[in-house]
Amino acid sequence: MMKTFEDIVHYRRSVRHYQNIEIDAEKVKHCIELATLSPNSSNMQLWEFYHVTEPEILKKLAVACLSQEAATTAKQMVVFVTRQDLHRKRAKKMAELETQNVLKNTPSEKQEKRIKRWQMYYGKVMPFLYSKFLGVVVHKTCALAAQTFMLAMSNEGYDTCPMEGFDSRRVKKILNLPFGAEINMIVSCGIRDEKGVWGDRIRVDFEEVYKRL
Repeated sequence: MMKTFEDIVHYRRSVRHYQNIEIDAEKVKHCIELATLSPNSSNMQLWEFYHVTEPEILKKLAVACLSQEAATTAKQMVVFVTRQDLHRKRAKKMAELETQNVLKNTPSEKQEKRIKRWQMYYGKVMPFLYSKFLGVVVHKTCALAAQTFMLAMSNEGYDTCPMEGFDSRRVKKILNLPFGAEINMIVSCGIRDEKGVWGDRIRVDFEEVYKRL
């Protein structure tokens, strides 16, 4: 039976203990590919995804994640990394892609003006903003990708747990990340054990948070 989006959302839980059952790395990779379609600020895509499947690296990461069960029992992990330091490279790439987009989809008499606008935006505005500000924005958009990934995993019948408790310096060393990279979150992956979900999902009353104007 095909899952609806509502089924997928309800199925997703933060799982803190996984069964000793392997999961398909190619399916996880596909879920990461879907995550790249997430909305992100100015389409700069200042993120990287480290898909960890090697047992020895998983063990090291589990220690860096403070040995929490969601990490020690995980069969795979995905480390979501922000790369604000790549803003000039990505801005240049986006300027090139938007130019091609204009040439393909815009009437010829409007092309020159729109191309100049994109060149100004990605050639001047974005490098200035990302060199001085927007660090929080980079992390927010990376978190959107992580959420898309977790929903995609739910669609596959796999489970996840987003972890923010970790030794960032140790994780960067394990993954050999450059100085400018930052860890957004680590998502553990596997198939839930019956004790992996801590009780019923609890939310405050909807009317407390829903405001219709």
